[in-house]
Parts: sequence; C-alpha cells; structure tokens
Amino acid sequence: MNDSRRWLWIAGLLLLGWLLYLLHPILSPFLIGVLLAYLGDPLVDRLERWKLSRTWGVILVFVLFGLILALMLLVLVPLLGKQLMRLYELTPQMLDWAQHVALPWVQAQLGLNDGFWRFDQLKAALSGHLGKTTDILGLVLSQATASGLALVAWVANLLLVPVVTFYLLRDWDLMIAKVRGMLPRSREGLVVTLVGECHEVLGAFLRGQLMVMLALGLVYATGLMLIGLELGLLIGLLAGLASIVPYLGVVVGVTAALTAGLFQFGGELYPLLAIAAVFGVGQLLEGMLLTPWLVGDRIGLHPVAVIFAIMAGGQLFGFSGVLLALPVAAVIMVLLRHAHDFYKLSALYGESPRGSDEPQSPA
Repeated sequence: MNDSRRWLWIAGLLLLGWLLYLLHPILSPFLIGVLLAYLGDPLVDRLERWKLSRTWGVILVFVLFGLILALMLLVLVPLLGKQLMRLYELTPQMLDWAQHVALPWVQAQLGLNDGFWRFDQLKAALSGHLGKTTDILGLVLSQATASGLALVAWVANLLLVPVVTFYLLRDWDLMIAKVRGMLPRSREGLVVTLVGECHEVLGAFLRGQLMVMLALGLVYATGLMLIGLELGLLIGLLAGLASIVPYLGVVVGVTAALTAGLFQFGGELYPLLAIAAVFGVGQLLEGMLLTPWLVGDRIGLHPVAVIFAIMAGGQLFGFSGVLLALPVAAVIMVLLRHAHDFYKLSALYGESPRGSDEPQSPA
C-alpha cells in the first residue's frame, strides 16, 4: 500500500510538471501575481493588526505600489531613456576610442601581435547592427503592427497582473489555511516545518535581497552622477540589478564605470579614484549595514546556485522559468539539507543512529 501510494505521488508530480510545461506560455501574469502577492502579504498582515480590514489593507498596498510605479514612470524612465539614447550616440566614438587608444595600450603592455584583437571585424558587425536600429521607435511600432495579436495578448497579460494580484493578496491567508487543512494529519507537522523553512529562505532572499539591490542601485547611481559620469544612472542601476548575485554587481559596475570614465575623462586620475570610491562605499554599506539588516544569514542560497537556477529556468521555461527559478531553488535547497541530515543518521553513512555513546565491541 505504501509503495502504491508513493508511486501515485510520483505520477502526480510528473503530471503536474508536464502540465506546467504545456501551460508555461500563459503562466507569466499568474506567476507575477503570485510573486507580488507573496511580497505584499506581510504589509497587509501588518495593516490587519492595526484593525484594518483585509480588503482595505490590500487597497492601501495597491495604492503604495501604484505610487512607486508612477514615480518610476514619471522620473526614472525618462532619465533612463535619455541615457540609453546617449549611449547609442556615444557607441561609435567608444568603438573608435577602444580601437585606437585602449586596445593598443593593452597590446603594448602585454606584448601581443598586431591584429590580435581583430577589432575591425567586431566594429563592422556592431556598426551594422547599429545601422539597422537607428529608428528604435519605428522598429518597435512596425513589429507591433505586424503582430497585432501578439501586442493584444501582451497588453492583456499586463492588465491581468493587477487583477490576479488583488484577488490572491485578498485571499492569501484563506488559501494557505485551506491548503494546510488538506494535508494528511500524520504528515502535517513535517510539511509545515519544511514549508516554513522554504518560506524563511525565500522570503529573506526576495524581500531582503531586492531591498539590497534597490539600495545599492540608488547609492551607485547617485554617486556616479555626482561625479559627473554621463552614463552614471544607467550603470548604477545595472550594477544594482546585478547585485542579485553577491559581488556580481560590483564587478559589473566597476568594469562598466571605469570603462566609461576612461572614455569620458581620459587619463585623469581623480575621477577614476572617485568611481572606485563610490563602489567601495557601496560594498561597505552592503557588508556592514544592508545585508545584515535586510537579509541576515538566513538565505543559504549559494551565488553559483542562484546563477544556475536563473539560467536553467530561463532555458527550460523562458520568462516563466526565470520567475520560478528562485522558489524552486529554495525548496530544493531545504529538501537537500534535510536529506543530508537523514543521510548522516543512516546506516549507509556508517554511524549509529543512537549516537556516539553506544559502547563499542572489543577488537
């Protein structure tokens, strides 16, 4: 009976995985809604503790998210648009600078042969692609006109996200209680423990690491803009987004900022030192304040595991897989941790499950 039940569970999991694979093209708005509801639930719970109804708490959280989104659209997006256009304008000059200044200097320092970089081929390829995208808006509009149904589907999915988020957020606690009520009574304690650990890991990562990313992006962008770096906002936000993996943000940011600084300021030392100081301050804030305060030591997701999970999810299921990657990685990590504990207590590992105090037989 136990074997048949076990095989039934395996078959059910395989069927669920197959259905998710078939439905992944339409899952994105629902997964985004689940993610937003999961992130917003603690705020609504706090408002409920302040004697506010669940529905009004959800409405207030929606208003807060809406104000943040409106602020981004009104302030951040135009600034980023200007910097993207500036980057597009500077790209040919940066290619010339790299060809005639930066790469020859590196070549002379390393003693490389002439033509080692084959930069003419790279420049021709990049220039060809740039020439095809001179009218970005026209290209987007032409694609949208050519695939009107795809545009309608995209807009429908975008409008579906707040609807799904609202209903999930309003009924979140009720759904959790119903799912818990359906658990087998003999397994409820174990399942609740595992889910609690997954929630702790995932919540710490999503809420804490996202706040760290936003804070670092703000610090980097503000510092680089104060220095006078033309692409400071774009590079700072890019470094903040890359900080989803520890230390990746500072590597990406320093490389991009120093390259842009060398192109803009030439060989001036002080602007380059100022750029390094901005990222140094950011790392100090992250290590001494942001990560201990916002994340703590509860994540347990190794940076390599985060990179692999995101890339594997995107490869298997596209954007839906990227959204599922970190929750699945958190669950797998918790299960592997418990499997490791069971293995250490098993006879296969070679230790007695009753502990080390058991008397040993004489040789």
